[in-house]
Amino acid sequence: MQKRSFGTTKDGKEVFLFSLENKNGVKAEITNYGAILVNLYVPDKNGNVEDVVLGFDDVTGYEANPSYFGSVIAPSANRIGGASFELNGETYSLKKNNGENNLHSDDELGAHKRVWDFMESEDSVTFTLKNADGELGFPGNKEFKVTYSLDDENGLKIQYEATSDKDTIINPTNHSYFNLKGHKEGNIEDHRITLLASNYTPADAASIPYGDIVTVEGTPMDLRKEILIGDKIDTDFEQLNFAVGFDHNWVTDNYNGEIRKIATVKAPLDARIMEVYTDLPGVQFYAGNFIDPQDGKNKAFYGKRSGLCLETQCYPDSIHKPNFPSVVYGPGKIYKSTTIYKFV
Repeated sequence: MQKRSFGTTKDGKEVFLFSLENKNGVKAEITNYGAILVNLYVPDKNGNVEDVVLGFDDVTGYEANPSYFGSVIAPSANRIGGASFELNGETYSLKKNNGENNLHSDDELGAHKRVWDFMESEDSVTFTLKNADGELGFPGNKEFKVTYSLDDENGLKIQYEATSDKDTIINPTNHSYFNLKGHKEGNIEDHRITLLASNYTPADAASIPYGDIVTVEGTPMDLRKEILIGDKIDTDFEQLNFAVGFDHNWVTDNYNGEIRKIATVKAPLDARIMEVYTDLPGVQFYAGNFIDPQDGKNKAFYGKRSGLCLETQCYPDSIHKPNFPSVVYGPGKIYKSTTIYKFV
């Protein structure tokens, strides 16, 4: 574990960059601003090391960060329809920041734009953040804890824990964008992906799920057998037309609350291969269709489909869909989850 300065926020707070490195030359660097994964250096099969996540050179870039590069999203990832919800007879109003809906809790005041407290150990770093009752519109005094660790099997593990003194919505995720060729290397349509998901949750043009859980069989959403992303992403299919490509929640197979593999992504020529493991029921595969053209770290330029996200989480808008897994946590019910991005 190493720590160095990562700059000063606009309100004068110094933030830090924490480095975790294993014996194989894999290195992850995370900042306590937003608990954001900033850099992830991974050797390819020939030993050539590249940084495979999109991001910025210092905290100033993350204070804008319109695409949520690397961010931990909390209290609630993805969309909540109508930017409001009812819980225990009370109605709670959230920020309308995605048309009439709420996206990722709050684009300016969410967890990804807060300075987190931190605690270091020899092989991990833990970040903590408190949200007061009513903050961002969500009930309950909440505390979030996120721990990053890196093992010698090249697994970057992200462990989440959250508590609240009132029933509330808790559905965090990590919003890193991966390009397994290297973050500077442009489009990810030449990557291949497998998603172990027999069903998904179709959504309307505003990306709010209808509430149905539908088979992928016979549709371009069937990623159970490896596909080249570019071969299917622009298929004339209503769901892909709505989202300008892949940006949907898949219902992962064999969900039982235990950690299991849900996805594999491969760079061209299998130069780098990433597997995703989680104990969560869903994953939002987002192919970067709406990345704003912008300058990134190390003089990179990012645009449409420069990176892809595999955001492990519960399903979008679950608070309004009784047949979806519950996202309500509170006294006596602690939120805990684990996701691992592993390079093989």
